[in-house]
Amino acid sequence: MTHDALNPRTLNMSVLVTPDMANFSGHMHGGDLLKYLDRVAYACAMRYAACHVVTLSVDKVLFKQPIYIGELLTFLASVNYTGRTSIEVGIKVIAEDLINKSLRHTNSCYFTMVALDESHKPKAVPPYQPHSAEDVKRYERASRRREESLKSNV
Repeated sequence: MTHDALNPRTLNMSVLVTPDMANFSGHMHGGDLLKYLDRVAYACAMRYAACHVVTLSVDKVLFKQPIYIGELLTFLASVNYTGRTSIEVGIKVIAEDLINKSLRHTNSCYFTMVALDESHKPKAVPPYQPHSAEDVKRYERASRRREESLKSNV
């Protein structure tokens, strides 16, 4: 997955975990993490579609490991799939211990965002074309997730 500032299909964002984000056990509160994930998904989908978007669904936010106060979180987001008006954004979260120079993959999830026109109605988005072998794998997995989601919502 190539992440660069000019790629309309990807977005990187970093944030320092500060004490105001702590829960009662002294780790990052899950709700704060979800807020950042939603912001990252919004920015990535908006960059791709060039219009406002809203969150339709969140698929499997896995909290693999605690996130500690003082770590630097980097969110790696990419467009994996597009429907007619929807965009699936995959997000991987990496926690960096800035003192020990270590990295941990703490979270992964998928957001489905819907593009909106000026009247706040769903708007068609540009079709996504995978560019690399990794993009094709993510696209195929996203397509299967979408099919399963549509089946379960009937």
